[in-house]
Amino acid sequence: MMRQYELVERVQRYKPDVNEALLNKAYVYAMQKHGHQTRASGDPYFSHPLEVAAILTDMHLDEATIAVALLHDTIEDTSATRSEIDELFGDDIGSLVEGLTKLRKLDLVSKKAAQAENLRKLLLAISQDVRVLLVKLADRLHNMRTLDHVPVHKRLRIAEETMEIYAPLAGRMGMQDMREELEELAFRYINPEAFHTVTERLADLFERNRGVIGEIESSLAGLFEKNAIKATVKSRQKKPWSVFKKMETKALSFEQLSDIFGFRVIVDTVEDCYRALGAIHSTWSMVPGRFKDYISTPKQNDYRSIHTTIVGPSRQRVELQIRTHEMETVAEYGVAAHTLYKDFGSKTKDGGHKISKDTNAYAWLRRTIEALSEGDNPEEFLENTKLELFQDQVFCFTPKGRLIALPRGATPIDFAYAVHTDVGDTCVGAKVNGRIMPLMTELKNGDEVDIIRSKAQVPPAAWESVVVTGKARSAIRRATRNAVRKQYSGLGSRILERAFERAGKPWNKESLKPVLHRLARKDVDDVLAAVGRGELTSQDVVHAVFPDYKDERVTQNPKAREEGWFNLRNAAGMLFQIPGRSSRRKSRQNKETAMAGEGGALPIRGVSGDLPVRFAPEGAVPGDRIVGILQPGSGITIYPIQSPSLTAFDDQPERWIDVRWDIDEHMKERFPARLSVTAINEPGSLAEIAQLIASNDANIHMLSMARTAPDFTEMIFDLEVWDLKHLNRLMSQLKEAPCVSEVRRVNG
Repeated sequence: MMRQYELVERVQRYKPDVNEALLNKAYVYAMQKHGHQTRASGDPYFSHPLEVAAILTDMHLDEATIAVALLHDTIEDTSATRSEIDELFGDDIGSLVEGLTKLRKLDLVSKKAAQAENLRKLLLAISQDVRVLLVKLADRLHNMRTLDHVPVHKRLRIAEETMEIYAPLAGRMGMQDMREELEELAFRYINPEAFHTVTERLADLFERNRGVIGEIESSLAGLFEKNAIKATVKSRQKKPWSVFKKMETKALSFEQLSDIFGFRVIVDTVEDCYRALGAIHSTWSMVPGRFKDYISTPKQNDYRSIHTTIVGPSRQRVELQIRTHEMETVAEYGVAAHTLYKDFGSKTKDGGHKISKDTNAYAWLRRTIEALSEGDNPEEFLENTKLELFQDQVFCFTPKGRLIALPRGATPIDFAYAVHTDVGDTCVGAKVNGRIMPLMTELKNGDEVDIIRSKAQVPPAAWESVVVTGKARSAIRRATRNAVRKQYSGLGSRILERAFERAGKPWNKESLKPVLHRLARKDVDDVLAAVGRGELTSQDVVHAVFPDYKDERVTQNPKAREEGWFNLRNAAGMLFQIPGRSSRRKSRQNKETAMAGEGGALPIRGVSGDLPVRFAPEGAVPGDRIVGILQPGSGITIYPIQSPSLTAFDDQPERWIDVRWDIDEHMKERFPARLSVTAINEPGSLAEIAQLIASNDANIHMLSMARTAPDFTEMIFDLEVWDLKHLNRLMSQLKEAPCVSEVRRVNG
């Protein structure tokens, strides 16, 4: 176990003016508090925070962050309190230790919602001070290094969580070395067989290519010396997880991989980066399509470097990265590296450096935090965050030159939402590099995207399966929910308007505000939507507003009771009769009578209207006399008045809605109808019928067939037609066809 003076010396190597007193006090306090506690391995528990602190010294972090690492488990696992830590070490350190304590309470969870809540807490804590993340990642790294001591049934779950959240989060923060080690350790437990196979192949490949690697290093060093460029050349080898992932995603064998070995060129200045690139490209051929300049266009995690692939000295492909020493530090340590450069951050009370919130990594974090405030449920937030954590990037531009970074595979819809949520919600089309392109087009690096907008647009729910960014997916779900809610609110408002009118009471939405508590709803729109969904009856609302109102829906008529009839008014105010036990036979006639007056009925345009409407399986077309049945949670289902299916609702008068057609001649829309056609069972009959339907401008939506006799077959056609006249004309022509025996409309 590392001694007290050894820890101080580790920090002094990169920070000579270290606050030794702070480190000594934290070391002694944590050791005393953890006392005789032990880990699953049997080691003293204090060895864990000490190792976490050691990991952070490798990242050259300030003494305040090291102190937090030593103290991070004290509040949770010992008698230490926040006030005690504040008194001894200051408010900033106390706040960080408490933040890590809250996170630990939900650590290593298996339930998705709890895991999502853990991620929410982590990201919110990071947004205040990124040192929380640095300690958390170091804590996770040491836990992964000692995972062998954890019970077997927990290892896979911990490894998967590391691979899904912590490793990509380290990558997003630019901490590439830590990401690679977390991935390698998790890979070992998630797929041990593949891990050992890839590791052995890499070791064997390195031994066989040791000479070639040395030759390339010498050639590059000689080239830079010749061009008077001061540069350091280092070889590197892909990590096992990176190799396995590339083999799996691109369906390649190990032998087909050409970039297992790469070389890093480290120079002093940005100018030297481009001089080195010029020397390399003028000496060896560049592989087309393998050049990326992340110096002029940094990645979202602040990574800057030039990437190129050449056909090297031995005629093999050589992958090169060219960067300055500062870029190298940022590439290895990410946001942690910014503590080394005072211009990146501000001084804190504890002597440390807060990392600037102007970095690209923080910009991504801010966008993610925005998603937290949009009200997504935890599972959606976790899913959307994972989507962004795992994606590589493409860089696109607005017509005014603004740079938009997006995950690889992003579409113009993702681009629109990245610009602003309102732009995404009103997007109807896009121009990519000046040409109108489908909204599902996959964007490429350097594309200029111009979004075409319309205020009348509502994002289709189907967009959710097209987009790849969490922000776009969340916004589409939210817009879809709002559109549905608006439909139900509109329906509820119309139902209540008619209910209050029939009750002889004045109606306005404001009258609902004083009685929201009685209806157990938080606002007026909630009441309207609940009525529209069928969760709340209009009579309940009338009684809530006018408690002394007497419900006169049931008429006390002795003669009516003798005949078995009851006169009822439904939620929309329609007067109709339902049969008693002795009068079921007359129900259809009474419904037709009830529907005769359509003056106050709700207007129905079809499924594209502004009400949540769908049609019964047998369909209904303009010209039919129709009735609506309120389906709780699904809106209104439209039935033709003659449908036998309506008998199922005879004893539920509150669900009957008086409706009427309201067809806009300028908006052409077909409507569903079902026909039964009995045809001669001979070759060509179906083709003849289908041709006749098509020639009459009707569309076959679905077809089912059932043999009814040796010579005849019954076919059930679900059609789409314009109106009742169109349907009747089609039925007449079908009856005249030589192969058709009978045609009838199916009404349930």
